[in-house]
Amino acid sequence: MIDQAIILAAGLGQRMRPLTNDIPKPMVKVLGKPIIDYALEMLQARGIKHIVVNTHYKAEVLEKHLDGKAIISHEPVLLDTGGGIKQALTYLDASKPVFILSGDSILFGGLDELESAWNNDTDILLSLQPLTSMKLTPAVGDYTIRNGKPVRTPDHSGEYMWNSARIIHPRIFTNTPAGPFSFLPMMDEAQKNGRLGAVIHNGIWHHLTTPADVESVNKGWHP
Repeated sequence: MIDQAIILAAGLGQRMRPLTNDIPKPMVKVLGKPIIDYALEMLQARGIKHIVVNTHYKAEVLEKHLDGKAIISHEPVLLDTGGGIKQALTYLDASKPVFILSGDSILFGGLDELESAWNNDTDILLSLQPLTSMKLTPAVGDYTIRNGKPVRTPDHSGEYMWNSARIIHPRIFTNTPAGPFSFLPMMDEAQKNGRLGAVIHNGIWHHLTTPADVESVNKGWHP
């Protein structure tokens, strides 16, 4: 069992304004519940006790909400999608794989399938969302599947959007720089080396970018 996780919650949420004028994006409510709580409760339901959340924008609001529920990895300077994970990993066991979830979108299920598909020949295992399942929020084709492996499609011609959920092994950060850097080149490197895997998630995922997305889910989602 994978018993450690990181929830990414440090973004600025600029496209979500004015909802994020006074709170970080993960604290925006969908159906009366802060977005981050959907990820947190899913991990807690699996019995995962080692959970790290990274913070930056309006960090005090999120940290007060999370009091006692997670370890905080605060970023005084935003460390981007790679650097933020690297810092958060210092609070976890670097010899074991880690779930990574987004704190500003809503994913239902899919973790069992990810964990079952994980093996030590993989460095990064992605959860991919079929575009056909995206009914309430916008979607782009980040990936296609070729010979059973995910291949990134920079022109967005793929059939799947990466929903941000993944399992990673901390060893991939061994030679990464200090400070801010992106996670995307690490995914491309794993793909080039045949160490990027994927699981198709046919359940619910709401990609929340703008206030219109929140309104759409609030009106159209009936869990």
